[in-house]
Amino acid sequence: MGERSLLLLKMPNRSRESNNIMKSGRVLVLDANQRSALAVTRSLGRSGVSVDTADYTPTSLAGESRFSQRYFKSPNVIEDPCEYLSWLSNILTANDYDGVFPVTEVTSQLLLRHYEEPDKIGLPFPPINRVMELADKGQLMRKAADLNLPFPETQWFDSSSDIDKSSLSYPLVIKPCLSKIFTGGCWISTRVKVIRSEKELMDELAVSDYLNHHPFMLQEFIPGSGAGVFCLYNQGKAITFFAHNRIREKPPEGGVSVLSESVKVDPLMKSYAVKLLDSVGWHGVAMVEFRVSDDGTPYLMEVNTRFWGSLQLAVDSGVDFPLWLWQIGANGFNGNVPENYQIGRRLRWLLGDLDSLYLVLKGRFPVGVKLKRFLTFFLPQGLKCRHEVNRWGDMGPAWYELRQYVKQLLGR
Repeated sequence: MGERSLLLLKMPNRSRESNNIMKSGRVLVLDANQRSALAVTRSLGRSGVSVDTADYTPTSLAGESRFSQRYFKSPNVIEDPCEYLSWLSNILTANDYDGVFPVTEVTSQLLLRHYEEPDKIGLPFPPINRVMELADKGQLMRKAADLNLPFPETQWFDSSSDIDKSSLSYPLVIKPCLSKIFTGGCWISTRVKVIRSEKELMDELAVSDYLNHHPFMLQEFIPGSGAGVFCLYNQGKAITFFAHNRIREKPPEGGVSVLSESVKVDPLMKSYAVKLLDSVGWHGVAMVEFRVSDDGTPYLMEVNTRFWGSLQLAVDSGVDFPLWLWQIGANGFNGNVPENYQIGRRLRWLLGDLDSLYLVLKGRFPVGVKLKRFLTFFLPQGLKCRHEVNRWGDMGPAWYELRQYVKQLLGR
């Protein structure tokens, strides 16, 4: 399918009066197996927007929500992007959607590559060239240098054959410039890895063939902890910010949040995020990630140019990113957002937390750490904590997730 053919779809009428938008708006939420898609579906559905969901499985996490009016089974966007685009073209032609919300990097970038004017189909993103200024970590680090933002000492390479191994010191981090590489017919998944010796480097180069053909970086390893600033922009103008702490993660050494807590936005990290996003005239949501060293310096690491996994915590705390982003695109946003949000709210992904507990118990952790983690797993989190998936009044996603979890345990 040619890129231009997808631009000839019937575009929705986006000139409705703002006071009717919440009653008559229709949105398609893609990647419906993602927890962020569930948060978007619940946020918009509660506000009166008619939400349809889609993913490649027979049903899905967000598709089981009572706020999903219809569910569509799509082709697999990773395995067959061309078929996916053809399917989406038919869906958009047959339905008068006011907005399309992809929540993964693969789907959002694929759509942006094929729709030169994202706003014409309600895609809440800037054009692909601006997205890639941040999503491409190689470009991002060069921009950080231009803006005098702290970032790890970095060497850029076009191929693994360019590395001078005699000049390296360890530990270091090998980081592909792209998390997902689009080859035209499929996507290649890459990974970031901490390298502690020349042997580990050689092993990684041997198993990751994409390093022979696609740009990557070698960066100094920054001891410390991860932190981030969550942002909403409207055509280059900052609207609001949010931050949280990761209390527990999966895997436990560092990964996705399974128990998190809303905190105040760090002023220094916020200033860095604003400087970065202003420089590209950002539009939509973004998660600007930092590594905070032992001396308190926040080093820029990457930017997620889409919704993030723990999005529901922001919504619970009073920062309704999905609703406000939808209102911006539907011309129903009045620009008034709360100056403050609730600090100390917690969000727990129960089955993710269970997986994290299992990894601690089976891992090489001290007995005291294992015992503490076992006990804290069962301790009540208090009234300020809500479950991410399990919600009274909308239990369909929880039952779906539990069924999928049991099937994986049984190897089916």
